[in-house]
Amino acid sequence: MASLYTHKARNIRKTWLIFILFLGVVIGIGFLFAQVYQSSAILYFAIGFSLVMNIIAYWYSDKIVLRMANAKPVTRENARELYNIVENLAITAGLPTPKIYIVEDPAPNAFATGRDPKHAVVAVTTGLLERLDRSELEGVLAHEFSHIGNRDMLVSTVAIILVGFVSLLADIFFRSLFWGGGRRNNNDKNGGLFLVIGIVLSALAPFVATLMHLAISRRREFLADTSGALLTRYPEALASALEKISSDQHQLKTANNTTAHLWLSDPFKGKSKKFFLHSLFMTHPPVAERINILRNMKT
Repeated sequence: MASLYTHKARNIRKTWLIFILFLGVVIGIGFLFAQVYQSSAILYFAIGFSLVMNIIAYWYSDKIVLRMANAKPVTRENARELYNIVENLAITAGLPTPKIYIVEDPAPNAFATGRDPKHAVVAVTTGLLERLDRSELEGVLAHEFSHIGNRDMLVSTVAIILVGFVSLLADIFFRSLFWGGGRRNNNDKNGGLFLVIGIVLSALAPFVATLMHLAISRRREFLADTSGALLTRYPEALASALEKISSDQHQLKTANNTTAHLWLSDPFKGKSKKFFLHSLFMTHPPVAERINILRNMKT
């Protein structure tokens, strides 16, 4: 229990650190451009923008993620077995019953999101429901409940939104180097400063990827695996589910580098070696290692 409490407290600290970093980066960018354009309005805009984005990230990030995944809500009437499993696990874990969503996708996978256990959401793909038996599905959902209980969702989901907006700002300001920077001010000093800013902003993409990589530790997957197995007292169920998921050849249609870390298993599978950006967002430990740990557990 002490280790879980420490993990939750660490995730809350990480979330606040991401908020502060986002605020600092956006205000810093706004300050530099305010100096170049000699307009304090740019700095005020940067401050307002960063504060608004922090609020959106905290309160609405789960809704944004669900929309990105094209997830649809379900009720007890149209997914009775799934709803019963989730409800039973919530009682066992001592957590509120989360909202349940389904993603229409043949690739078996699942994720959890939400800012806290009272506003949690679990989502599963149709492929997961079709491929897994009841005990395996229970093992997967217990894994997601562990993320909810450990507060992994908070830092994971907030990072998605803030990192995405930093990338967007970097792109906008970098393009302005070519579209308006030279025409706004012909002073050599300001022109040189503008060039430096453009170079710095162009380097933000790998920085942002590294930020997410540091914020979302692979250890959270191991902890969720073991915590979920302890919740069901049947590690083999999750191990078997991971085998089926990793062997499935379907590519997750809604997968992208921004949300990849939220899913139970790496949604890119065979594509993982083809995309350089994906390697920066590798947050899932090897499936074989996860399965080995589960099968050597004693409950």
